Amino acid sequence: MRAVVIPEKNSVEVTTVDDPAPGDRQVVVEVAGCGICGTDLHILQGEFAPTLPIVPGHEFAGEVVAVGTDAVGFAVGDQVAVDPTLNCGECYQCRLGRFNLCENWRAIGVTDQGGAAEFAVAPLANCVKLPEGVDACDAALIEPLSCAVRGYDVLRMKLAERVLIYGSGTMGLMMLQLAKRSGAGSVDVVDLNEERLKTAVELGCSNAVTNADELDRPRGWDVVIDATGVVAAIQDGIKRVAKAGTFLQFGVTDYDARVEIDPYRIYNEEITITGSMAVNQSYERAAELFLDGVVPPEVFISDRLPLGSYEEALNRMREGKGRKIQVLPGE
Repeated sequence: MRAVVIPEKNSVEVTTVDDPAPGDRQVVVEVAGCGICGTDLHILQGEFAPTLPIVPGHEFAGEVVAVGTDAVGFAVGDQVAVDPTLNCGECYQCRLGRFNLCENWRAIGVTDQGGAAEFAVAPLANCVKLPEGVDACDAALIEPLSCAVRGYDVLRMKLAERVLIYGSGTMGLMMLQLAKRSGAGSVDVVDLNEERLKTAVELGCSNAVTNADELDRPRGWDVVIDATGVVAAIQDGIKRVAKAGTFLQFGVTDYDARVEIDPYRIYNEEITITGSMAVNQSYERAAELFLDGVVPPEVFISDRLPLGSYEEALNRMREGKGRKIQVLPGE
């Protein structure tokens, strides 16, 4: 089959690899669409994945074309979306229900061969069946949405709280949609990319600005979310948190990123700084929200390219062009 391979740091190629075969309680999925994510850039930089080469792609959905032994409940022809998380279920963190912090954490497309290929293997437990009429390409949005759902699990936001989001890329827009669903009093969005801000306006944010100084909120925001991973945005966002408010680090930074904090202010104003990593018991809920129309694909997916254009897709994302960019292995 044709697949994207990252053979070494800062190198990517589209080549032919062996077709996968399903093991016990596994299926092989013919990938309809695979989303590009900031994590893919980190993998390309040699982060996240412990060993290379790797077939990337952790946001994907498609059709079951082969089933392994004891594949109860699944059959060839089923349309499925795939949760990429592979936790051991046995370590200290897993026993506490913190599966995303598994001490033996792995993920399809990060540590194991992923969905930027014609076919991918997935455990039954990671597959969510899609109802008839749902485009599997669109359903690849469920994985990033499940990360956003996890973010709100961490936040435990109260009704009518004021929210400020840095970044209006795919993840910032998903956080915007969920803030509205969670009963936010207002949701303001900051991004230097004015073209992306237009989508935030289309989705109904309260304000869309290139600098939070443009907004009149002297007491700050109850919830501030960084969905950029950019140090300057994080540094600015922390100072915008209201007394007793919360700052959520949601965007993925480089390993060596550093920001300064004022520990006295955190103490004196009872500010919470927290983080949210990947997916934790949130994929099925994200699937329900997706089917309910929380993230309309025609708004969120801006580009669909053939698998052979994977490097171009990465470059578009790196340059801040479009919103969610997908590659289609079947084209």
